[in-house]
Amino acid sequence: MNVNQLANASSKNNTLFLFMGLMVVAFLLVPDQAHAGTGGTAFDDVWVTLKDWTQGTLGRIVAGAMILVGVVGGIARQSLMAFAMGIGGGMGLYNSPTVVESIMSATLENAEKVIPTVVQLSNGLGL
Repeated sequence: MNVNQLANASSKNNTLFLFMGLMVVAFLLVPDQAHAGTGGTAFDDVWVTLKDWTQGTLGRIVAGAMILVGVVGGIARQSLMAFAMGIGGGMGLYNSPTVVESIMSATLENAEKVIPTVVQLSNGLGL
């Protein structure tokens, strides 16, 4: 390698680092706010059906059957743990749609008050 080739390679590296630095600065100056998706209503009917099943008559029957099996298991084993597991399973079955909805639709109640501060902290310019 002669001096010209070495200088050419160094110039290409400097240009690459300058370009990467400008890209980093551009990404820091233009923060995007994250928004949860509100689309995807294709499975709403399925979710409503499952929720109706678990919290409706079918869910109560299954929860009652779980408790009944727990009682029978508790009598057979002479332990209250099987009975407690039946009650816990029935309660979990009935309340699972509420838990899933609260996890999947979690939002910030005070987001409109927090967003300006977050933007100020994220880029320091306070757009």
